[in-house]
Amino acid sequence: MELNSLIEHSAEVVGRARTHVSNLAHYLKTPLSVLASEADAAPGPLGEAVKRQVEVMRRQVDHYLTRARAAGALDVLGNRTQVRPVLLDLVGVLERIHDRRAIDIVVDCPVSILFRGERQDLEEMAGNLMDNACKWARARVAVTVRKGEGAKFSLTVEDDGRGLAVEDRVRVMARGERLDESVPGSGLGLSIVRDIAKLYGGGLTLDQSPLGGLGAVLELPSIG
Repeated sequence: MELNSLIEHSAEVVGRARTHVSNLAHYLKTPLSVLASEADAAPGPLGEAVKRQVEVMRRQVDHYLTRARAAGALDVLGNRTQVRPVLLDLVGVLERIHDRRAIDIVVDCPVSILFRGERQDLEEMAGNLMDNACKWARARVAVTVRKGEGAKFSLTVEDDGRGLAVEDRVRVMARGERLDESVPGSGLGLSIVRDIAKLYGGGLTLDQSPLGGLGAVLELPSIG
């Protein structure tokens, strides 16, 4: 009984903390939008400096909001998510987003693989990797899921774009740094994926893909 009470109390504390973080993040978004609007109305060095700092603050708000939600979800026992349906749903969304470029997104994932965690967290991680691949791909993105050693599985996302040099992979993973401003995005996608994976006892590695572009390998806990 005491153990159950402790678990319930811990879950309540975590829930309140997550709510406070979420509220703070949403409260900050409105004044940040006002600052960005004022900066747009005042062109010049000062306006540009304000816009850059607003973008930095927005990225940090999104980053920590995502981490708070993911950390709280880890205490829920028995979470399981079938991986293949999540990936197919993401393909449908990304094909609409990138429809003008007609990117061919191929998913190879056994039906039997289950993620030991929340569907939203898997969507966040896989969605970031797949969207990033679509942005840089010339024509093709390949998503491959395989059962790994022990209670883990690997999710690999590859593209046929120009890829990243070794030193650039390190910079992107370490600081969420954007290496090319011509492609939309906050630049924090890969570091967010890495942080959520770590919370689950997994990890993210980047390498050169046989397709020619970037290969991102996500390792996560599985069931069975």
